[in-house]
Amino acid sequence: MLLGKVTAAPDAYAPDVLYPIPRAPGRRAAGIDIDSACFGVDLWHAYELSWLDEQGKPEVRVGRISIPADSPNMVESKSLKLYLNSLNNLRHGSADAVATRIRQDVGGVVGAEIGLELLPVTAPALCGEPLTGECIDQLALHAGGLHPERDLLVTTGQRGEDTVHSHLLRSLCPVTGQPDWASVWIHYRGDLIERASLLQYIIAFRQHQEFHEQCVERMFADIGHRATPEFLQIQAFYTRRGGLDINPMRSTEPGARPLPRMNRQ
Repeated sequence: MLLGKVTAAPDAYAPDVLYPIPRAPGRRAAGIDIDSACFGVDLWHAYELSWLDEQGKPEVRVGRISIPADSPNMVESKSLKLYLNSLNNLRHGSADAVATRIRQDVGGVVGAEIGLELLPVTAPALCGEPLTGECIDQLALHAGGLHPERDLLVTTGQRGEDTVHSHLLRSLCPVTGQPDWASVWIHYRGDLIERASLLQYIIAFRQHQEFHEQCVERMFADIGHRATPEFLQIQAFYTRRGGLDINPMRSTEPGARPLPRMNRQ
């Protein structure tokens, strides 16, 4: 794994630099119970994507990459950055040719067909949008909750529907120990969870070491256990690092679509 290592950006096309992280062993080791009722996608934005046209002139785009949550592997973020950098001096006849190459290379590493859009840097689709529902960040909390345990989640004894979000999510990279910052959006219909306990649970990730995707899957499993929901969807919006942001989304609905990026990213 390239995380935590000093690695020079490749000057030539280097698909072999892509590094897979198997999902199943990580889920088992973390005690994350994800079953067939979980659907979703890992939505990435690549802000430093460039190649040369046939005359040697640089082309620049923002890549929007969608990796299905049921793919056997994730892709390690630093390896993806280095791979995309390896395209910088490669000549292509068209953006479609670049997209085809990226789909083949990244799809081969994660073990599934991926989605990819190459967007102009001024594309309206890249404009950040506010999250729906109520922000719970102003709720008063008691000290405690140093680890994200599902016992922190307290139900109200009533069933209903709730949509909330928080900008206070922080977790730590399991390899480097560096902080990862995010907002998280939660929409569910089931046994209602006291919002203060939900915020306490989110803040408990502050010293927790897991990959972005695993943090969201842990939330999905824990809230699903507590709320016994008819419907549940969670998405985190991690701020960019190395020209990449990651937005894992998990849902009980097979046709669920991820929300757009946020301004803070």
